[in-house]
Formats: sequence, structure tokens, C-alpha cells
Amino acid sequence: MNELMTLLIGLLDDMFFAAIPAVGFALVFNVPKSALFYCAVGGAIGHGSRYFMMQFGLPIEWATLFAASLVGFIGVAWSHRYLAHPKVFTVAAMIPMVPGVYAFNAMIAMVEISQTGYSDLLFSSLIENFLSAMFIIAGLAVGLAMPGLIIYRRRPVV
Repeated sequence: MNELMTLLIGLLDDMFFAAIPAVGFALVFNVPKSALFYCAVGGAIGHGSRYFMMQFGLPIEWATLFAASLVGFIGVAWSHRYLAHPKVFTVAAMIPMVPGVYAFNAMIAMVEISQTGYSDLLFSSLIENFLSAMFIIAGLAVGLAMPGLIIYRRRPVV
């Protein structure tokens, strides 16, 4: 019971703090005021579902792909309902899942290699963080494109 409460509190915390940058970037992207709530909910659902999947052992790259796909499909549903382009709801909702920490750590390792010289530990850190950041970004891009590839397809899949 204690583990379930810890999971739920962590999930709610994650979703709340993911909604804030989603709204902030929606404001930067000039999203209409009526869509700001949906951007916040999309950001919370995306980041929260990624957090939930990661708590059950899914790697962050795959969890990001599935969470981005979920947000993409929800954005398409909202776009049909509110007659707006899906990107209005989805792009700002994806921003909280951008891998800033991995990219920052890769850059720090690269600068340290430049300043102090090559070491196996620094190079390993650089490659590991760089590849993680790139795979997470690829998961975001593919997840965002997934609804368009499946729903708006002109030819049948089979």
C-alpha cells in the first residue's frame, strides 16, 4: 500500500510540474487562450505516462516514444473536436519531455575533454548521454508523427 501511495504521489507531482512548461511554451508559440488548458493536460498526460512506464522498468527512450504517441493521438482527437490543427495541442505538450539533462551532461563531458584532455570515463559519459538524448528526441519526433502516419493515411495499411 505504501508503494502505491508513493507511486501515485510521484505521478501527480510529475504531471503537475510537467504542465507548467507546457503552458509556458504554448504561450511562446502563440497558442490561442482556449487551447492552453489542453496543452497543459497534454503535457501532464505525456510526462506522467512516461514516468509511469519508467516506474515499471521501461527504458526512457521507449517510454518517451509511447508517451509521445499517446499525446499525438489525443491531440488528433482534440483537433477533430475543437476544429484546430493537432500541432496546436501536441507540440507544446511534448516540450516537457525534451532531454535537457542528457544533452547538458554530454556537452559538459565534451567541454571537459576539450579542457583536460581525453579520458575513457569522459568519452564514455559523452557518448552515453549523447546517444540517450538523440534516441529520446527521435522517440519524440516519431511519436509526434505517428498519428499522421496512421490516421491520415490515403492508402490502406495492408
